[in-house]
Amino acid sequence: MTDEDEPRARASLQCVVLDCPDPRALSRFYRGLLGGEVDRPDPRWSLDDEWSTLHTATGLVLAFQRADDYRPPRWPDPSAPQQFHLDVGVDDLDVAEARALELGAVSLDDGGGTRSWRVYADPAGHPFCLVRE
Repeated sequence: MTDEDEPRARASLQCVVLDCPDPRALSRFYRGLLGGEVDRPDPRWSLDDEWSTLHTATGLVLAFQRADDYRPPRWPDPSAPQQFHLDVGVDDLDVAEARALELGAVSLDDGGGTRSWRVYADPAGHPFCLVRE
C-alpha cells in the first residue's frame, strides 16, 4: 500500500498563526504591508484581545495570537531560531522596503542590495522577506 492508497480526510490550510505580544498591532502592520481586512467577522475564530486576524485579498488569512512570554526570533542566530518566515512578493523592492520600514519593520539585511530579496523583522520580531516577483 502506498501513501496515495491510504484514505485521507480532505484538508486545507485555513490560516497561518503568529505568536506575538500584541495581536491587533501586528495585524495592522501586516494590513499595511499586504492590504486586506483586520478582524473580519468569521465563525472559525473568536476575535478578542488574545486573537486578531487579517483576511488578505488573495484569500490567505493570517492570525495573530497573544503570547505573554513571547520571545522573538533573532535571525540568523540559531540559538533563537526563526522557525518559519513569510515571503512577500513585490514588484519594486525599494518601494516595498520603504513602506515596510514606515510601518515599523526593521531591516535584518547586511546591505547586499543586488539580490532579488531582502530580509526584515516585523514589529514583533518575526523575520519576513520581500521578494521581487
